[in-house]
Amino acid sequence: MALNISWFDSSKDDISAQMTQLRKLLSPRGDVVSAAGQKKTIEIFGEALTPQQVVAKICRDVEEKGLEAVLDYSKRIDGADLKPEELRVPMEELERAHREADPALIQAVRNIKENIVAFQTALLPQDVTVPRNHGSLQQRYRPMKRIGICVPGGAAAYPSTVLMTAVPAQVAGVEEIVVVAPPTPNGAFNADMLAVCWEIGVREVYRVGGAQAVAAMAYGVEGLPRVDKIVGPGNLFVALAKKMVYGEVDIDSIAGPSEVVVIVDRTTDTRFTALDLIAQAEHSPGASILIGHERDVLEKAVSVLEKELNRLERGELARTAMESYGAVILAKDEEEVCELTDQIAPEHLHIATDSAAEMEEKIRNAGAVFLGNFTPVAVGDYAAGPSHVLPTSGTARFAHGLCANDFLRSHSVIHFDRDGLKNMAEDIRVVATKEGLTAHRQSVVERVED
Repeated sequence: MALNISWFDSSKDDISAQMTQLRKLLSPRGDVVSAAGQKKTIEIFGEALTPQQVVAKICRDVEEKGLEAVLDYSKRIDGADLKPEELRVPMEELERAHREADPALIQAVRNIKENIVAFQTALLPQDVTVPRNHGSLQQRYRPMKRIGICVPGGAAAYPSTVLMTAVPAQVAGVEEIVVVAPPTPNGAFNADMLAVCWEIGVREVYRVGGAQAVAAMAYGVEGLPRVDKIVGPGNLFVALAKKMVYGEVDIDSIAGPSEVVVIVDRTTDTRFTALDLIAQAEHSPGASILIGHERDVLEKAVSVLEKELNRLERGELARTAMESYGAVILAKDEEEVCELTDQIAPEHLHIATDSAAEMEEKIRNAGAVFLGNFTPVAVGDYAAGPSHVLPTSGTARFAHGLCANDFLRSHSVIHFDRDGLKNMAEDIRVVATKEGLTAHRQSVVERVED
């Protein structure tokens, strides 16, 4: 079956406009809903609500009614009829999952954790002290006390997300780490996910997903105290809920579906390229964009891509995503390849070319960059050390991937004696007088008057 993927030529097409249109299709704003999604909304809420309205109602109900609302929505949305005491996964169940887990999985987790710890530890900032005349200035970093992690559990299980979120928090020194996952076989009932939690020392795991999980962590409910920050991936409703509770708690981002840009040239292994594109598309939805400046290279890559889609287990799922959200872009030269990629600002950028390192220097905007034929995105997704929670939907223009530093909060410490205050008193007096804030002025002046 031929792959019906969109082709764009920068000499004829407005690439920026095309990418804007793609962003709208994959936007986390919540204005694109499938017919099946609309039908389910009516079944659950009795009326046709937008995703924003659904999330607003869920968050409001959880804030007002607490655990009662959380359990009610778990039953209505996920079909999980849980009792209050069943919300939290028992400690013995976590331990049993670990005891019965595949030894190869546990060893892999230990190896990966070591990689993550090494990388994340190297990122941690140090407290700074700046001596001043008769005083000192400090910037101090302290870990958040309690954070919450959303782990998806719909079409697939994601024990890797536990590693890529909890371990950076542990490196930062966070004392209490909460994991929430939907009450599904791929979520909080998934033995591998539970085993990974136990292995790395996470002991608070709750069977709740979606917007109700985000609201429960933000506001706190019976048996699940509120957190300081919520991180981790999720569907549209999770993203909108995180947006809604921001301000009550901190969040990592408002993420959309996964995306990758793969840059190729004549040195690129086209089979590797095909697998890299399919790897993001199989999240479905997921955006996979192939870009280069040689038409025959791109045509060959697409031909191999068609063969791989027919061969792989999740090929049809990936095909649907690629035909809906994928693209092949022909640029005029390598310089324009870099310019267009910078405009797209992808979550994942794989530069699989002979001049990968040189091209990376020219591209400012990307969540994570993978260089060469032997650095697939999956290395970052699973094992390398940087977190796989990355900015999507073009937000790599201003956002970065999750890291240990995101679980720190900093504050300044200012200390002067009387002579130190006197040295700057006149400057403060002048500015405070101009602003009309006389109490500010006098709080300084009267301390240093002879």
